Amino acid sequence: MQYNSYGSSRKTIVTKFGGSSLASPEQFRKVKDILAMDPARIYVVPSAPGKRFSGDDKVTDLLYACQRLARDGQSFDEPFENIRSRFLSIRDELGLKVKIEDELDQICRNIAAGADADYAASRGEYLNGMLLADYLSWRFMDAAKVIFFNEDGTFNSEKTNVVMMALLADGIPTVVPGFYGVRPDGTVHTFSRGGSDITGAIVSRAVRADTYENWTDVSGFLMADPRIVENPREISRITYAELRELSYMGATVLHEDAMFPVHKVGIPTIIRNTNFPEHPGTLISLTLPVEPIEPTITGIAGHKGFSVVALEKAMMNGEIGFGRRVLQIFEEYGISFEHMPSGIDSLSVVVSGEALAPCREAIVRRIAEEVAPDTLTIHDNMSIIATVGRGMVNNCGSAARVFSAMSRAGINVRMIDQGSSELSIIVGVDDADFEKTIQAIYAEFVG
Repeated sequence: MQYNSYGSSRKTIVTKFGGSSLASPEQFRKVKDILAMDPARIYVVPSAPGKRFSGDDKVTDLLYACQRLARDGQSFDEPFENIRSRFLSIRDELGLKVKIEDELDQICRNIAAGADADYAASRGEYLNGMLLADYLSWRFMDAAKVIFFNEDGTFNSEKTNVVMMALLADGIPTVVPGFYGVRPDGTVHTFSRGGSDITGAIVSRAVRADTYENWTDVSGFLMADPRIVENPREISRITYAELRELSYMGATVLHEDAMFPVHKVGIPTIIRNTNFPEHPGTLISLTLPVEPIEPTITGIAGHKGFSVVALEKAMMNGEIGFGRRVLQIFEEYGISFEHMPSGIDSLSVVVSGEALAPCREAIVRRIAEEVAPDTLTIHDNMSIIATVGRGMVNNCGSAARVFSAMSRAGINVRMIDQGSSELSIIVGVDDADFEKTIQAIYAEFVG
C-alpha cells in the first residue's frame, strides 16, 4: 500500500483547469463532474476565464487592458464592465451565493488608483477561484497566502513549499487560484503567462500528490505539429526529459517551468481534455520503459529563423580558451547560443537570426579581433529540428534512418548535433525545407 506525505493511504490528485475549461457556466459544470469522478481529486488550481468562442476575449487580456488604460489616464469602463459581466453571469447562472460585487468594485478602485499589471492580471484567477470554491463547496485559499516571491521577483520555492505543505496538510478539499503569489512587501506578483500550470505543479509538490492532472482543451501531446503532418499520432506516454527536449524546440502544451516542481519529486503529470474526459491523455513520468508497440521516436519539433556563425582556424584545438572567447562575445551582446557543433579546426555557433541582426557587423568584427579565424561565414535562414525519443537510446540505426529519410526527400543537411543523452538527434536545414523535413522524418518512423 502506498502512503502520501502525511502518512495516509488515501490517494491524492491535484487538478489544474485552464482558462478554456472554466470560461462559462457550462464549463464549470464539466469541471464539477470531472472532480466527482474520483474522490482523490481534492486540490484544484483554476485559471481565469478564457475564450468561450472564436473572437471572444480572455479575462486576463481584458484586465491587462484595464490597467494599461488607467495608467495612460484613459477610461477603462468598457473592458471592466465586460469583466464584471463575465463573472456575474457565471455566478448567477450557477445559482451561487458568493457576493463578488464588492470584490469587483475594489479591484476597479485599485486599478484606477494605479495598481500594477501583476495585480490586475491576477484578479482573474482570484475571482474564478472564489466562484469555483463556492460552486464545489470547497475551501478557498488565496494564493497570496501560500505562494511567495523574493524581492527581485524570483520564486521562493522553499518557503512556498513549507507554508503550503503546512496549510494543506489537513486534507480538506481546497481551491488555490493559479498564476500569482506575493512579494515580501505584500504586493502581488505573477508568474509568466501560463503560470497556472506552475501553481498546479507547486501544489502537487507540497501535498506530495500521487498525480498532477493538467486539464485543458486538448487531449495531450501529438508527435508532430498537425499543421505540418496530417493527423499525427498521439503521444500516450513521455518522460520529463523527452518533454524538455520537445518543449525547448517549440512543442508547447504544458508551461515549461511547470515541469520542474513535479519532476523534482517524481510526481507523474497527465495532460487531459476537459471536453473529452474519457480520453486517457498523455502521461508524463520520470522514467518509462520502451514498449515494442511504440515508435522508436516520441516526437518531432523545431523552429525556423536561426543563423549559424561558422569559424575555421588551423590548429584551433590547440588554442586554449578559443571557444570561451567566442561565446563571451555573444554574451557581451546579450545573445544566447542554441547549439555549438565543432570539429578539430572548426566551430559553429547557432543563434537566433532576429537577435543577431542588430549587432551582426559588430560581432563579426569582435570575433575577428579576438580569435583571428582563417574564415568566418554566417549562414542565415536555417531551421533546427529535433527528433526526440527514449527509444533511440542504444538503438542502432536511428540516425541513419533520419538522414536516409531526408536524403530521399532531397533535403540538404546543414548541421548535425546529437546530445550525450542520445535522446535527440538535431539537424539544421534551410527554412524552405522545414516542413518537408518534419514530414519525411515522421513518415520514416511512424508511416
